[in-house]
Amino acid sequence: MRSNHIAMSLVINVPIDKVWAALADWESQSEWMLQTTVEVTSDIREGVGTSIAAFTGIGKLGIMDHMTVTSWNPPTICDVVHTGKIIKGTGRFELTALSDNSTRFDWSEEILAPRAIFLLIAPGLYAGVRISLSALRRQLQQRK
Repeated sequence: MRSNHIAMSLVINVPIDKVWAALADWESQSEWMLQTTVEVTSDIREGVGTSIAAFTGIGKLGIMDHMTVTSWNPPTICDVVHTGKIIKGTGRFELTALSDNSTRFDWSEEILAPRAIFLLIAPGLYAGVRISLSALRRQLQQRK
């Protein structure tokens, strides 16, 4: 197994607190994450120790991603560890206020997988995340 890095950034013309609120509302991520249903699986709903399950796929064909929050610093950083049988590694949401009404959202993942497998899935993963983050931006900017 090898650690493989994937990351992207985008600017959302919405205040940082509103972007954080959208990200921290785990189940609402199902509204903008491509073909994904997200649910909280722990008694706590925010902060370190929160457990989340995200199923990405169509019908019963897909992949389950189990995560646990390992760092929680509103409204700037949330780190998770992927603890599922298939998806292993870490992820990070990092927000930076560019102005009162503009936020940079940096998303990154360290995926533990053989390099050949990572290279096969990376283009689809990158495209899916780009589509999802663009949908989040559209959703938030329309609510202004």
